Amino acid sequence: MKRRERVPTQPRPIEHRVLITATLCLIAIGAVMVYSASSARNLLEGSGDGTAYLVRYVGLGLIALAGMHIMSRHGYELTKRFMPLLLIGSFFACVIVLVPGIGTEVNGARSWLGPGIFSPQPSEFMKLALILYCAQFLAAHPRRIETFRGMMSPVGIVAGGACLLIIIQPDTGTTLLIAGIVAAILIAAGVPMRFLAYLAGIGLLLLIVLIILQPYQQDRLTSFLDPWASKTGEGFQASQGFIALGSGGLFGVGLGQSVQKVFYLPEAHTDFILAVIGEELGLFGVTVVIALFGLIVWSGLRIARSATDQYAKLVAVGLTALISCQAILNIFVVLGMAPLTGVPLPFISYGPTNLIVILGAVGLLLNLADRNRAYMRLVDPSTGRRRTTAHSQRDQGAEDRDRRRRDGGPRRAGSGGRRRAAG
Repeated sequence: MKRRERVPTQPRPIEHRVLITATLCLIAIGAVMVYSASSARNLLEGSGDGTAYLVRYVGLGLIALAGMHIMSRHGYELTKRFMPLLLIGSFFACVIVLVPGIGTEVNGARSWLGPGIFSPQPSEFMKLALILYCAQFLAAHPRRIETFRGMMSPVGIVAGGACLLIIIQPDTGTTLLIAGIVAAILIAAGVPMRFLAYLAGIGLLLLIVLIILQPYQQDRLTSFLDPWASKTGEGFQASQGFIALGSGGLFGVGLGQSVQKVFYLPEAHTDFILAVIGEELGLFGVTVVIALFGLIVWSGLRIARSATDQYAKLVAVGLTALISCQAILNIFVVLGMAPLTGVPLPFISYGPTNLIVILGAVGLLLNLADRNRAYMRLVDPSTGRRRTTAHSQRDQGAEDRDRRRRDGGPRRAGSGGRRRAAG
């Protein structure tokens, strides 16, 4: 009995390995820094032993990692099948979160469903749903972006409706993120840049109207321009973040030794956790975090470039934009380069729903990378033909023998070898 020849497996692409390594490194940093940023204040306030947020982060991280594993195995099929359900559910949740008694208001924004520690945030799921919807629609109707009207209907209408529901909460940061993500997908789909310029102009006009109608947005803008002028008011958080970053120097004051996180810096374990990293680990720690995000973006763009179909390409671009735009916006806010938005730092900030969605996005990127590997193993991308490995040669030889048997023997060269026409 002959032993069956084992087909050699192709190693995982480098972008797959870099992506999962950078992700696990950021999660490890997040667990350490969430504990460091929250433990001292919890102890001084008499709220347990100081490990409350660490336990929640680790528990949610394990759930999110399980979801990432599932998405890395079956993400492509699951997202294509359940995208309509996710989109409809996200819209429904963003509507009911505005109902008093159902939505929970935190820091002036009604963005969470129900009370409690693990209350979900519908806008996080909306970001993922819009990525999948835009990618699927644009891949199925590539000619719709050739006209401005075709681009706006229905992609612009759906994305605009989502932004309207989120800005009412109000959540300006998530609205800006959605606009950036959809713009990245449209660029990858090949939309003319003049159409994006039209959209940017409309968005800027609406943002000015929003600032005029909402006084707290005016206060945030003025505090961004000069945080020290209102360091005891709207500029308090930004100015305390600057002090934390400046105190860290090159290598920081030491892990767990931050002073600002205790009573000075609000939201130290969520939106401004990068300031705590800067104080305790210095410029070196901040640079490492930014470099890890850079590796994730590099991996995501390589996965998009190697995608086997248009849908996979647009999804990879959208997921990469989801992570990169959120990281950039948070970093800019902490560094004083953007007004306060309330956007957490991916993987690191304490945010239950955000962590689950972000790790789910990473799992889907890993699944797309595996699909690219399977395609590269079977098909030569330079010719589009099937590769002739030992296994495929054996199968091809068997197919040739069967064909000759059906045709009554091998064909001869020349006109005499041609089969006569019937009749």
